Amino acid sequence: MAQSEDRRKKPRAEGKDRRRYPRIKDKGISIQFKGDGFDAITQSLDVSASGIYCKIEKSIPLMTRLEIVLALPDPGQKGGVVILNVEGVVVREHPVIRDGKIVHYDVAIFFNALTLEERELIVNYIGAR
Repeated sequence: MAQSEDRRKKPRAEGKDRRRYPRIKDKGISIQFKGDGFDAITQSLDVSASGIYCKIEKSIPLMTRLEIVLALPDPGQKGGVVILNVEGVVVREHPVIRDGKIVHYDVAIFFNALTLEERELIVNYIGAR
């Protein structure tokens, strides 16, 4: 068998999740992000160790690089918060329309530069939920 054939991806089973890290619905993470002419504060909709999904009031272009401050509730300390300063890239954005008007935008952000410690904090947070 040729080497190039070994690298082919096998077809995935219908409905199988390709995510490397588990994702949970979670509206408890405060998010502040800044990017090229863009600044917003919002709450998470869901989170994984590879990214976060949230809603914002303004459109933000795909592939926009963001500086992100996450305020993760600390599962080991009642009322405690762990602050993470991370980087991300907008990988999906679409308007949510009601009665013919845009009410907000749902945005998926990929964490493109997490340290092992940051990723571990997020994985542990998700695991404690």
